Amino acid sequence: MSGTASQTLFAHIVNRPDDEVELDVAALLIGEWEYERLDVARYLGMLDHIASAAERRVEEARPFDAIRAINRTLFEVQGFRGNLEDYYDPRNSFLCEVLDRRTGIPITLSVLYIEVARRMGVSIRGVSFPGHFLVRYDVGEDSALIIDPFRSGEIRDAESLQKLLQRASGDDAELTPALLAPVSKKDILVRMLTNLVRIYSRNGDVERSIEALQRVLILEPHNERVEFELDRLRDCESELN
Repeated sequence: MSGTASQTLFAHIVNRPDDEVELDVAALLIGEWEYERLDVARYLGMLDHIASAAERRVEEARPFDAIRAINRTLFEVQGFRGNLEDYYDPRNSFLCEVLDRRTGIPITLSVLYIEVARRMGVSIRGVSFPGHFLVRYDVGEDSALIIDPFRSGEIRDAESLQKLLQRASGDDAELTPALLAPVSKKDILVRMLTNLVRIYSRNGDVERSIEALQRVLILEPHNERVEFELDRLRDCESELN
């Protein structure tokens, strides 16, 4: 698919109210520029299959049974894991590659977790924690489980969250409820794309940085910082050509 057609399709998927955005489809379209023909339907089918397998493991309709079933299916049976060996491989940011290779980074494994849970009728939401994306499962008005898909669905307590925060933000950082608030689907997509921009920038890959930033601009059309960076990269690209 041409770059313009790919961006048009992405815009069609995300330019709607957040609760109508198909997170799985939008996430699969991130990185589409790498593939001549990306079979989105096949990967949606893979998500359906994983969710069906997890659902069969839910023995009772108790709140935590579904979480246990998702964790067992994803991380023990299917073998999904965090990619510690090659964290900055761009493929870790592509949901299709995560499904094929069974490895990814916190945010793509979180999207996987969210979408498997959604197919099971379980509401899991993203948490844009500093330096390490997480998910949350609300168990009451004032209580939630904070789950780390990068660490095989580990439940993060306040102490481990504080340590995680300090690694990302320094020793003076303090854990607050705002850092654990759920974020929108569009926020998740922006963070996925921003991660890719950082990876491409590390590699000096101007062309792919532009591809990712163009999609950020679709999600945040009034983001002047992104517009400025896109103009700068386009100037660099024209100089290289």
